Amino acid sequence: MDSVRFQAIKAVSAAEEKKISGYGEKRITTMFGSNVFSGRTIREYLSDEAYKSLMNSAKSGSRVDRRMADQVAAGMKAWAEERGVTHFTHWFQPLTGTTAEKHDSFFTIKSDGTAIELFDGDALIQQEPDASSFPNGGIRATFEARGYTAWDPSSPAFIMEAGSGKTLCIPTIFIAYNGESLDYKAPLLKSLAALDKAAVDVCHYFDKNVGKVTATLGWEQEYFVIDEGLANARPDLMMCGRTLLGHGPAKGQQLEDHYFGSIPERVYAFMQDFEQESYKLGIPLRTRHNEVAPSQFECAPIFEECNIAVDHNTLLMDVMNKVAKRHKLKALLHEKPFAGVNGSGKHNNWSLATDTGVNLLSPGKTPRTNLMFLTFFVNTIKAVHDYDDLLRGAIASANNDHRLGANEAPPAIISVYIGKYLSDVLDEVESRVKEKFSEQDEVILKLDIHKQIPELLMDNTDRNRTSPFAFTGNKFEFRAVGSSANCASPMVVLNTIMTETLKQFKKDVDALIEKGEKKEIAVLQVLRNYITTSKRIRFEGDNYSEEWAEEAKRRGLNNFKTTPEALDAFVTEKGKQVFYDNNIYSKRELEARHEIMLEDYVKKVQIEARLIGYLSTNHVLPAAVNYQNTLIENVRGLKEIGIDKKGYKAQLNLIEVISGHIQNLNDNVEAMLEARKKANEIADFHERALKYCHEVKPYFDKIRYHADKLELVVDDKLWPLPKYRELLFMR
Repeated sequence: MDSVRFQAIKAVSAAEEKKISGYGEKRITTMFGSNVFSGRTIREYLSDEAYKSLMNSAKSGSRVDRRMADQVAAGMKAWAEERGVTHFTHWFQPLTGTTAEKHDSFFTIKSDGTAIELFDGDALIQQEPDASSFPNGGIRATFEARGYTAWDPSSPAFIMEAGSGKTLCIPTIFIAYNGESLDYKAPLLKSLAALDKAAVDVCHYFDKNVGKVTATLGWEQEYFVIDEGLANARPDLMMCGRTLLGHGPAKGQQLEDHYFGSIPERVYAFMQDFEQESYKLGIPLRTRHNEVAPSQFECAPIFEECNIAVDHNTLLMDVMNKVAKRHKLKALLHEKPFAGVNGSGKHNNWSLATDTGVNLLSPGKTPRTNLMFLTFFVNTIKAVHDYDDLLRGAIASANNDHRLGANEAPPAIISVYIGKYLSDVLDEVESRVKEKFSEQDEVILKLDIHKQIPELLMDNTDRNRTSPFAFTGNKFEFRAVGSSANCASPMVVLNTIMTETLKQFKKDVDALIEKGEKKEIAVLQVLRNYITTSKRIRFEGDNYSEEWAEEAKRRGLNNFKTTPEALDAFVTEKGKQVFYDNNIYSKRELEARHEIMLEDYVKKVQIEARLIGYLSTNHVLPAAVNYQNTLIENVRGLKEIGIDKKGYKAQLNLIEVISGHIQNLNDNVEAMLEARKKANEIADFHERALKYCHEVKPYFDKIRYHADKLELVVDDKLWPLPKYRELLFMR
């Protein structure tokens, strides 16, 4: 009887491309947003009064009046029911890293027994899921179950289709009974509001007409796609999302033939399908292509307002997983599913846009707009310089630890790349006058910048693929974010540190103006100071090189290679203060999140430790012993017929090699189990995380080494786990 591995291989060979009905029959613009309650749809189903109230709330963040909420709910219900919806849910993003939803039907019974369909403003605005069953860092005890989801009017409701069912999904925040946030969205909204105010205040130095500044985000989602049957034959892929064992194939990505190559037909059908579902949900996907590693791909949307973009990326990950099942495929969003080839990231392209139509990180055409560009450009660099440890903490996870610093992923050292042209501009500002700007310096400087900066088109700003935080023409690209991450985490930190830096910038400029300096001169003087003080964070070379690690150390930049170390940035006095001062987190909220992130790290490493032990003792060792016994029988038979020892020397050597790996594998598994027991006895999450990081996790590589060596010598027919060549190249 074939093993599960060979059954899966046969199934792959027989797999047929799933045809996508309706794809290509409609233009994208026709289907785009068809399952979203927004735009013209809202105008059709709401009164003018309700429409204006909802739009005002979406733009300003103000509450929707309860009376208007009833009208909005009635309009939503009418729209949804026309499309076959029977249930609604508050769709939220708890600190599990996934989405959550509790479905309720519109159906209810009146006091006289009459059955009716009902959805009112109260149901729209608030629901009550169990807050103690989600990660809460001690904010909610087991017996304190009450928590609330509250409607976010700035993110439109949508209809999610699953099988033959349809559900009205209402994006919400998730808070505890006492009002403390338990999700990603609530602090993101706070950070966006704080950044808006700080940025508008600075914009008024240049343009009094600016009334709102919006952070925009364009994410790039990398992922692997493999056959579902092969994935299901790998317990580590099923439970951990990555392979804990597995020798690299003879051919990996070394020929560089997969990047931008022809998309395999079966994967192409999957892409068409999830794109179609995404368009209906208003996710503006624009790009798809093969990535560097075999079976690795990428998609990317058009830029959106940050809150909407985060919702769309989180929703997309759900859609990809669901659609993959329809195609008998498995979408892997883990940062490092396969050793020895590229991991997957989620580059976060961040910028700032005004309600007057200006991208604040795009060079302008006049001296005044260029000075405004320089102001926000330099302040961003200064923010990263002052709070680089917080940015590192924002992308820290057990998954991302495997990716950072390996196979084209940026290192754990946070630095900023801006390119030669802008480096020259900043050097000119810094060196123009050593002590004080004069009016003549100001005129000359602005003219010089005016001549240079408009030529800085995107093609002139080279991309540094090794930099974790790079300027790419009209935005900053935060490349260190992991593929499975919720974008809100890095965006909350980036928005908050930018807010703090802009507030300080305004104080510094106003102080000089109060002393009698002209506004433009005051701005330039502060910018020059910021350029000088943040210079050590700028690096234009190869971030992968050992030389950079040594240079970064000389500059005093931190290199936190593990999650427990990186997360400590959130509980330093400096880290805590920036969140407290800008009302992003309370003391309790921040401490709870730190504990939740540490607990998440411990649990993920703990699960992997259990799985690698299980795979070793239940899959690898039996196969190795089985093959060893076959060799022993072979040697015994050769002896019995009188063959000289020289005739079976190879078999004896192989038996010895296998025996050594079996013993070492077993010894390391047992040692890992003992280390895990000791780690579990530690109550403090920080200390437990360090124990798992430094005393349990190191055994993974030792165990893997011997298991992978056995994979090379054990009879292929006996090896139970699908191999890398099958996982990466069979689809």
